Amino acid sequence: MLYITCPLPQRRVHFINLTMKENYSFSYNVFEDVADLTPDDQALVDKARKATELSYAPYSKFNVAAVAKTSSGQFVVGTNQENASFPAGICAERTLLSAVSSLYPGDAVKTIAISYHNLNEGGHSNRPVSPCGICRQSLLEFENRTKQKIRLILSGMEGKVMVVDSASMLLPFSFGGDDLK
Repeated sequence: MLYITCPLPQRRVHFINLTMKENYSFSYNVFEDVADLTPDDQALVDKARKATELSYAPYSKFNVAAVAKTSSGQFVVGTNQENASFPAGICAERTLLSAVSSLYPGDAVKTIAISYHNLNEGGHSNRPVSPCGICRQSLLEFENRTKQKIRLILSGMEGKVMVVDSASMLLPFSFGGDDLK
């Protein structure tokens, strides 16, 4: 709001609304079960679920795995790796992106399946998991660097599965290299 006061004896205050409302929305697909996915997507989710066993999460007991299929057809696994000196650990998604960059330089990532296994007493692993903020930023940077959208398949050990067509959809107000220019 902008307030304008007139300097006349009969002071009037005028209100001018200078705000503009904008909306952001995106679409994603929800599947009731992994069996409803294509065979290739099912296989990727199965690999991610199995890879949660490779996670090192003795403190949170929240094992996360991310498995990528690269543009050259390679499969790469990343898991969360915790450290007693929080926050020195690294999430599965960033472990994965580092591995892809190191093992297959120049390869883009086509699809990533992310899954988790909550080993806490009473914990559940039956709904999709979404990347944290720093992982969203890292996924977007990788998309921008390789000029390839990364399709995300989000799941738990069972239950519904969400598919997002591009990691950029999860971070609409991102910070990127252009902001540094």
